[in-house]
Amino acid sequence: MALTIKQRGSPDVMILDLSGRLWILDLPLRDLMNTLLSANQCHFVLNLAGVDYIDSSGLGQLISIWTSIKNRAGQMAILNPTKRVKRLFDITRLDTVFDIFENEDAAIQKARKATA
Repeated sequence: MALTIKQRGSPDVMILDLSGRLWILDLPLRDLMNTLLSANQCHFVLNLAGVDYIDSSGLGQLISIWTSIKNRAGQMAILNPTKRVKRLFDITRLDTVFDIFENEDAAIQKARKATA
């Protein structure tokens, strides 16, 4: 299933609801993030509740996006990863890099902290 992305949120924190697969054949997240970062949006919550599969290329995209956001003094929080994706973060130790939340309000607060 192709990755779909829905944007919502306030001007200071953009929430991106993702569903589908984050993998080598699908690059809309990378392209959208480049566009948003170019427009000076730097604070994000990535809702992964609908993402059922991430491959190494998808992990690379997330790391690249996280790095680009940090380089612009922004913040990124991960929201509601599925069990499969959470396990992947645990195995790769990315759970020590990404801020991962089960609660949307907490994720928004974390993403907003960099704006204060």
